[in-house]
Amino acid sequence: MPELPEVETTRAGLAPHLLGRRITAVTLRRPDLRWPIPAGLPAALTGQRIDAVRRRAKYLLLDVAEGSALWHLGMSGSLRVLAADTPLRAHDHVDIALDSGQVLRFNDPRRFGCLLWQAAGQVHPLLRRLGPEPLEEAFDGDYLWRRSRGRQTTIKTFLMDQAVVVGVGNIYAAEALFRAGIDPRRAAGRVSLARYCRLAQAVREILSHAIRRGGTTLRDFISPDGAPGYFDQELFVYGRAGLPCRNCATHLHGMVMAARATVWCPHCQR
Repeated sequence: MPELPEVETTRAGLAPHLLGRRITAVTLRRPDLRWPIPAGLPAALTGQRIDAVRRRAKYLLLDVAEGSALWHLGMSGSLRVLAADTPLRAHDHVDIALDSGQVLRFNDPRRFGCLLWQAAGQVHPLLRRLGPEPLEEAFDGDYLWRRSRGRQTTIKTFLMDQAVVVGVGNIYAAEALFRAGIDPRRAAGRVSLARYCRLAQAVREILSHAIRRGGTTLRDFISPDGAPGYFDQELFVYGRAGLPCRNCATHLHGMVMAARATVWCPHCQR
């Protein structure tokens, strides 16, 4: 599933083509994706100007005066701005036509993505219980340390809890724990404040670098310009179980943790 850097790469790629544009039509080629698409969404968007293209966690929001279209890319979804006469492909489920003569087209072979509606002045239920953004000031070592007290869950599962901090998925949690030197199996409540400070810094550094590099290529993910991400060439632990550690040459260990593949270095991470 695309993680925060992939979604941020998509947002940054789309924004120059969408900001200030007026929506002239909305075409739904099916009534649902992961969940039903609200029946009133086309009418709510049509004729509206796009005032902002935002990201919250792994969700994209197109803001208009009446509210926001709320997108999630799911496992295989992609959003691209194309010429209006671009031939349809299989799984092109939604078109938002713009006054520029282009369309914002959503393609999703597996239909795990979603298109929902958030009325102006409201917060959609999917967004209400989310934690802070990892690149904002509210996220730091002190915050993680306070939230972790008494928690017996593993530090990796804790870091991936969207109520604790948003957007840190399996790839970037594994890489941040490696950079901070923390064993992913360690109980969250048994990690010191000093180590949480290192971890928060590692999360910020890795996510920022991944955004600059275009995210991580995962199966079907491509950015709006069709280019794959390049951060996957720099992974230290994710997907490398049994291979030598890039730091110390110790063979990396792997296991399944909370239904996710987890890899770590037994020498570098304690």
